[in-house]
Amino acid sequence: HNEKLELYQKTIELVAGRVPVIAGTGSFNTAETIAFTKEVEAISGIDAALVVAPYYSKPNQAGLYAHFEAVANSTTLPIIIYNVPGRTSVSIDPKTTIKLSAIKNIIGVKECLGLDAVSEEIEQTSDDFLVYTGEDGNAFPAKCIGATGVISVASHVLGNDMVKMYNCLEALQMSEAAELHRQLVPKMNSLFTVPSPAPVKFALNHLGIEVGGVRLPLVACTKEEEEFILTTLNW
Repeated sequence: HNEKLELYQKTIELVAGRVPVIAGTGSFNTAETIAFTKEVEAISGIDAALVVAPYYSKPNQAGLYAHFEAVANSTTLPIIIYNVPGRTSVSIDPKTTIKLSAIKNIIGVKECLGLDAVSEEIEQTSDDFLVYTGEDGNAFPAKCIGATGVISVASHVLGNDMVKMYNCLEALQMSEAAELHRQLVPKMNSLFTVPSPAPVKFALNHLGIEVGGVRLPLVACTKEEEEFILTTLNW
């Protein structure tokens, strides 16, 4: 708990106002999520909260709506919903997200359910509602169908190429953007060959950006896994 607060405060110092700072404040239950979101709200320099769907308890759609409504009503921070069924064992239906988008300070979603969900949410929410994919491999197709962009893991390592891809898209250089996407997909996939964030931490450490290792129950990449990642990244 205290480490998260220290991390956010240090991040604000390092960012120095150059870009928005979005802090993860979600947990497995509503009361704890509200309490921590209020603590984070008190830190000057936090621009929004990313709130993951409650994990383990597996609420239904009514429970998910009530959870995010309660969190949003407890804070003045803008809220971004984080739907990642592969990690939470619960899936927010796009219709629930669309309904939640009517709440004033729920400003967007990080959607990992797939392109169909992204498409439905873009089509049925207001133009100022931010729809991000949370899947690196969908960064290109999601943007093509109107998504705001991607909230990414691979960008820690492949950020320059991903920006180049998006710049090509903005310039309507579709074949160039598509080619970059095809080149990026296997590299992105290599960063998820073992549970994240072990691969991306290995890659950053390899580059000399010292980010440490992972903590149990995660374990570091094996030598064989490291070699596969480096080969796929063409390093």
